[in-house]
Amino acid sequence: MERDDLHLDESYARNAKHSEEHGVTMRKTIWKVTAILTAITILEVGLGIFIKQGPTALWTTVKWTFIILTAFKAAYIVLVFMHLGDEKKSFKWVILAPYILFILYLLFIAIQESSYIADMYEYFNKQ
Repeated sequence: MERDDLHLDESYARNAKHSEEHGVTMRKTIWKVTAILTAITILEVGLGIFIKQGPTALWTTVKWTFIILTAFKAAYIVLVFMHLGDEKKSFKWVILAPYILFILYLLFIAIQESSYIADMYEYFNKQ
C-alpha cells in the first residue's frame, strides 16, 4: 500500500507564493538574529570567565548584567521566532508584560530569600 501523505501536492507548491527575494530576506533575518544572540552569549561567557567571583560591587553588577541580558535574549527570541515582532505595539505589551512582571517577582523572591539565608548564617555563626 502506498502512502498518500508522502506526495507533494503540486497545487500547494504553486500557491505558496514564495519568491527568491523573500527567501533572501528571511535568511538575512536568521543570520542577523543568530549574530545578535551569539554576541550576547559571548559577552555573558566572557564576563563569567574574566571577572572573579566575590562579594564586590563589580560581581553584583555582573550578576545583574547576566539577568538583564538573559531576559533580553528571551524577549528577542519570542519577538523574532514567534513572530510577535510583526504585531502591534500594544499586543506585544499584552504578551510580554505578564512575563516581565513574573520574572521581577521571581527575582524579588530570590533576593529576599538569599538575604534571609545570609542573615541566618551570620546569626548562627555568632553564637
